[in-house]
Amino acid sequence: MTSKITFGQDGLVPGIVQDATTGRVLMLGYLNKESLKLTTETGRVHFWSRSRSEMWEKGATSGNYLDVVSITADCDTDALLIKAHPQGPTCHTGAVGCFEDSSLGEGFAELERLWSTITDRVAAPTPDSYTARLAAAGPDLTGRKLVEEATETLIAAKNHEEGGSAERVIEESADVVYHLLALLAERGIPARSVIAELDKRAR
Repeated sequence: MTSKITFGQDGLVPGIVQDATTGRVLMLGYLNKESLKLTTETGRVHFWSRSRSEMWEKGATSGNYLDVVSITADCDTDALLIKAHPQGPTCHTGAVGCFEDSSLGEGFAELERLWSTITDRVAAPTPDSYTARLAAAGPDLTGRKLVEEATETLIAAKNHEEGGSAERVIEESADVVYHLLALLAERGIPARSVIAELDKRAR
């Protein structure tokens, strides 16, 4: 990968670390060829310290490692986006991230992965894919399944109100989210259109 990266005159390239689950930007560090190689080979983020002039593995002291999910370069190949799973707070202050908003977030970035998987199954169906079978059946089936899962979520919520398990509410809610995205994909409607509508309403 290093051959495709444009390092600066100091031999470094900035690396922006993003939580792969929440989408939150965690920190900015700098990598040289060796630290990028180590990051790629070990699956844990390594940086070059400009102040100490030495290599360092994020989390080596604190235990708050950054487990790499993906590394991509920007359009000029002179900056990196590193998506990772943090094993604890990223900032040395103990905050989740080094930027202003240190809240953990709700993990909505995972919906991007789910949406990508669903649209892939719709575009290239396989015999063993439940998503592909849903899409092939059209809106009658996807719509009915969505209503069914929403009803089961309501029942789970009522049971929870009476002292039942929250786990059932979580499981049924996950089914609702999945089937809603499957319905959108089957209809060829981008999920971003729904987000745009929510944004319009918020404004």
